[in-house]
Amino acid sequence: MTEETTAVAAEASADDEKRTVVRTQNVKKKYTMGSMEVHALRGVDLEIYSGEYMSIMGPSGSGKSTLFNMVGGLDKPSEGKVYIDEVDVAQLDAYELAWLRCRKIGYIFQSFNLIPVMTALENVTLPMVFAGLTSDESRDKGIDLLRKVGLGERHSHKPFELSGGQQQRVAVARALANDPAVVLADEPTANLDLSTGTEIIELLRTMNRDFGVTVISATHDHKMLSVSDRVVWITDGKIDRIANRDELEIETVAVGDEAH
Repeated sequence: MTEETTAVAAEASADDEKRTVVRTQNVKKKYTMGSMEVHALRGVDLEIYSGEYMSIMGPSGSGKSTLFNMVGGLDKPSEGKVYIDEVDVAQLDAYELAWLRCRKIGYIFQSFNLIPVMTALENVTLPMVFAGLTSDESRDKGIDLLRKVGLGERHSHKPFELSGGQQQRVAVARALANDPAVVLADEPTANLDLSTGTEIIELLRTMNRDFGVTVISATHDHKMLSVSDRVVWITDGKIDRIANRDELEIETVAVGDEAH
């Protein structure tokens, strides 16, 4: 391969890595509560790239959960646009939106949201059934995903037979069931102890690297800083700042120096 060919290949690879998978355009959201109007988002412009691990941080009431819901197609903006793979989510009808959620987005919630009467394997394969996979295809793929999250031997256990960390691992496997473009993790470590929370963060990063899936996490957990490619801070319904990985490392070092 010539130097010129190598350069062209590297440039093409860089362009592919920078492909925008989620884009918000002047997104605003207001809620009416009696005679009051609450402005949860006040005009958010954001691009999230394919294969990126992004964390959205901010205090309670900052608007980060609202933004998270917009990106996930769980709510629609009062003004502005949300695009997933350049599809305007607000223009989709109920059937199209259900298809998008099933095929393009995987969800991980702080309360796990597993179905208690179903086994780990059944919880993981449920989205595959909705996507039209056969029972054999679903089972094989579900077992493989549970192995990847370290639960290959626990596939027949129901949620009450699993620890919190194991339940969240099942939720991670379920989120990857239909090879989504984006995995949305809403406070995925909030109901876990420190050690287990760290394990889940590392697992999400591993899945992000191995599957090439974009991970977007709404979180209070500062341990997310060490695995995030970028962090977006939301304050009062607006983006306060965005920091890249190298800037995050500088901040972490600075905090460590201050501790000494």
